[in-house]
Amino acid sequence: MQFKPYARSLAIAFSLALVAGCSSTGGTQDGSMDGGVAGSGASSSGVSGGQASGSGYGGTAGQQADGRIPQQRTIYFAFDSDVIRPEFESVLAANARYLRENGNARVVLQGHTDERGTREYNLALGERRANAVEQFLSVQGVSPSQVEVVSYGEERPAARGQNEEAYAQNRRVVFAY
Repeated sequence: MQFKPYARSLAIAFSLALVAGCSSTGGTQDGSMDGGVAGSGASSSGVSGGQASGSGYGGTAGQQADGRIPQQRTIYFAFDSDVIRPEFESVLAANARYLRENGNARVVLQGHTDERGTREYNLALGERRANAVEQFLSVQGVSPSQVEVVSYGEERPAARGQNEEAYAQNRRVVFAY
């Protein structure tokens, strides 16, 4: 019975349609879903928090044509979601391009959550976020042998605090080269 190849093809087609069909479900004028703090964890890239629009993050990450690791290596998620936000697709595309052009490069996708929820739930959510990024990279032609997924859940926060700004910085996937 040839069911498995068809099921796999259907799953890949569905994933492609899902990634291609993702659209914004609201948010603020600057493109963030949580009150304008989407970019506030991006200080390691030199991008200020005010550049949360689709072009702000992709500007430097999308221009890495010289074989260097992309500068922007963190993407952020909405509360309780593993859906890749459109403003981070250029960041993912730049990292995918780097990995495709450097076949010996390896990356660990580190999934993180904020502290709300149980430890077990947050570990699973962090893994789902990292898996969503892995699926995006796979669709972009990155070899699965180059990618490893790890979930830290709430255990390694980027920001301390029990407010929405800290929570938004902790809901992320980090590319660790």
